[in-house]
Amino acid sequence: MSRSIDVNVDTKTFVRFWIIIAVLIVVANLLQIAFPALIIIGIALFFAVAMMPLVKKIDHKFHKNKSKPGITAGFIVGGLAAIILAVIAVAGPVVVKETTHFVATAPEQIQNTISHWDGLNEFGKNFGIDDAKSQIINLMKDSSQKFLSSFPTTVLSSVGAIGSFLTAAVLVIVLTILFITQGPELFNSFINVIDGKNGKASKVCRKLFQRFGDVISSYVTGQMTVAILDGLVVGISVFIITILFGISTGLAIPMAMVATILYLIPLFGPIIIAGVVSLMLFFSAPLAGFVFLVFYIIYEQVENNVIAPRIQGNSMNLPPLIILIAVILGVYMFGLIGAIVSIPVAGIIKVLIDSYPEIKAIKNSD
Repeated sequence: MSRSIDVNVDTKTFVRFWIIIAVLIVVANLLQIAFPALIIIGIALFFAVAMMPLVKKIDHKFHKNKSKPGITAGFIVGGLAAIILAVIAVAGPVVVKETTHFVATAPEQIQNTISHWDGLNEFGKNFGIDDAKSQIINLMKDSSQKFLSSFPTTVLSSVGAIGSFLTAAVLVIVLTILFITQGPELFNSFINVIDGKNGKASKVCRKLFQRFGDVISSYVTGQMTVAILDGLVVGISVFIITILFGISTGLAIPMAMVATILYLIPLFGPIIIAGVVSLMLFFSAPLAGFVFLVFYIIYEQVENNVIAPRIQGNSMNLPPLIILIAVILGVYMFGLIGAIVSIPVAGIIKVLIDSYPEIKAIKNSD
C-alpha cells in the first residue's frame, strides 16, 4: 500500500527561490558579457602588484621630499609597453619575411634535393603511387602558391584583431598606473573599515596581502631576469650560427627579442622558443636549425638545473606537479594570459592554505 507525501511550500518561499535562481542567471550572463573587461582589470592589477616594489624604490630614490608614484609608474609602464612594441616591430617583419621566403623557395629546394633520390619512384610504387618525385614537387608548388596568394588576405583580416589588442593594451597601461597610484589608498580605506570591526582581522589581512604581493613580485622579478638571460643566450648563439653557415646575421636580434618574450610563458615557453628559432634558421639552412636545436636543449638543462634555481631561489616553493596542473588549468581557462599568471596564482592559494590557522583564529575569536 503506497503512501502519498504532501510537501507544503508557502508562497513566499516559492517566490524567493525563483527570484534567487533568476538573479543567479542574470549575474552569470552579466559576468559572461563582462569577462573580457574583467580579464583586462585582472591583468592590470597583476602588473601593478608586480611593479609596486620597483616603483616604491625608484620613487623613494628620486623623490625623497615628495612622493610622485604616478610619474614613476608612468615611466616604468610606458617603458615596458615600448619594449613590447619594439619586439613586435623588429621581430614581426623578420618572421614574416623568412617564412614567405621559405615557402616561395621550398619547391625548388625540394626538387633539387629529391632529384638525386633515384629510389623514390620505386618506393612510391610499393604504395601504388606512380612518379612520386613529380607528385611531391607539384604538391609543394600548389601549397606554396596557395599560401602566398592567401597571405595578404590573412594579414588584412588580422587588422581588426590587432586593433582590439592595442585597445586592450592601452586600457591595461592606464589601469596599471591607476592601481599603483590609487590602489594603496583604497586598500588602506578597506583595512580601516575592517579595523573598526575587528583589529585582529585587519592585521591578518595586511599580512596576507603583503605576502600576496611578495609572491607575485618575486616570481615576476625572477622570471624576467631569467627571460632576459635566455634572450641574450639565444641572440648570441644565433649570431654565431649565422656566421658559421653564411646566413644573414639580421636574425640574431629579432630572435633574441622573441625568446625573451616567449620565455615568460611557464613550462612551455622554452619549447616554443626552440621550435620558432630552429624553424627560422631551418628556412635558411636546415643544418643551422638542427645545430641550434641541439645547443638550446643542452642549454635548457643547465638553465633549469643550475641558473634558474639560483636566480629565482625557488620563490614559489611549489611541487612540479602542482605547477604543471596550475599551468594546464590556466591555459585551458584563460589562454596565454592564464599560462603566465597561473604559477603566482597557485602561490597565492598556497599562502591562503598556509595562513588558514590564522584565519580560523579570527573566526573563533568573534
